Amino acid sequence: MLKAFKTEIAPTKEQGMKVIRSIGVARFLYNQYIAYNRRLYKMYQRGQLDEKQKHFVTANDFDKYVNHKLKKELPWIDQCGSKARKRALVNAEQAFRRFFDGVSGFPSFKKKANQDVKLYFPKNNKGDWKIWRHKLMIPTLKQVRLKEFGYLPVGEKVTNGTVSYVSGRFYVSVVVDVDEKSKYNKDLETSYHTVTDGVGIDLGVKDLAIVSDGKVFKNINKSSKVKRLERRLRREQRRLSRKYESKKKGGKTATASANIEKQKLKVQKLHQRINNIRKDYENKTVHEIVKQKPRFITVEDLNVKGMMKNKHLAKAVAAQRFFSLLSKLKRKAEIIGIEFRTVDRFYPSSKTCHSCRHIHKGLKLKDRVYVCPECGYTADRDFNASLNLRDAKEYRVA
Repeated sequence: MLKAFKTEIAPTKEQGMKVIRSIGVARFLYNQYIAYNRRLYKMYQRGQLDEKQKHFVTANDFDKYVNHKLKKELPWIDQCGSKARKRALVNAEQAFRRFFDGVSGFPSFKKKANQDVKLYFPKNNKGDWKIWRHKLMIPTLKQVRLKEFGYLPVGEKVTNGTVSYVSGRFYVSVVVDVDEKSKYNKDLETSYHTVTDGVGIDLGVKDLAIVSDGKVFKNINKSSKVKRLERRLRREQRRLSRKYESKKKGGKTATASANIEKQKLKVQKLHQRINNIRKDYENKTVHEIVKQKPRFITVEDLNVKGMMKNKHLAKAVAAQRFFSLLSKLKRKAEIIGIEFRTVDRFYPSSKTCHSCRHIHKGLKLKDRVYVCPECGYTADRDFNASLNLRDAKEYRVA
């Protein structure tokens, strides 16, 4: 089965500059494709194009335009490999098709500051993407040193990979064809040997996850380490804002621009550090949940989009990364062989008494302790919800 591995690399100065230039070209072509199709779409909306006329250009057609015309006008486009250029256009086409299908909004331009463009390299030759313990062969970049030795599977078949540049660091992500089932079957004899009853998991803002077996995973965003980094981030963001204001008032352009770039890098590094802490805590949480290999895991289909509309909770909800946590938990359960159940979002897990099944309609969000008005059952609100999720009769197996 295919499995993705991501790790940091340490390219030479020349290799690093080549990656940055190539990413810039890929971002430029992505934006050019978006701008071209946006003009056609607006013409179609005004009635200047009918249904028979072409009001959408595919990635293949635009790639021909780049190779035959645009490259002659802008020869620096050739600094980026043809496969990486084509992948950027394919990604832009997918964004437009998702818009036409009603899945997502209208495609937007990619900004340099966001650093969300990656270089794609397929495996064309036998030596491409060969992995050693301390280095790997990346097409057009040749051998690149790894920062983490032994993480990538040596000797396995790599199908393709991407190189990215985030907050002053370079990363590589490779897709490897590994026998994941046999690997985890071996792990079941050691780490996942215990088979327990099913569990229900209630996700929240006060605590990240409350499990029906009694485990509580705290909100990492309330820890002193994350709070300290967030305070530091706010200070650095204010400094960055002041530098922009100083430039507007007529400061020295060259010096201000150089200082702004340095300050932006500081802000990006802090964002990445906080994000990495949250990701690490997610991975540890998922591992602790599946470690005892429960028969099934039941979670609620959260309406995160609706929760984000609450201006008082939006920031806290976004920081919890519920979608990412559930995606990892579902994937891990699938690999190990645990049934992953999803309960409807309208199921009253918090308002239902686990003892007598009475629904407490007067329960408010500020009530952290559940007290049943019928039988007097008292329990922590979130723990009561996890028990109800565990015992839910109507669910969907993912």
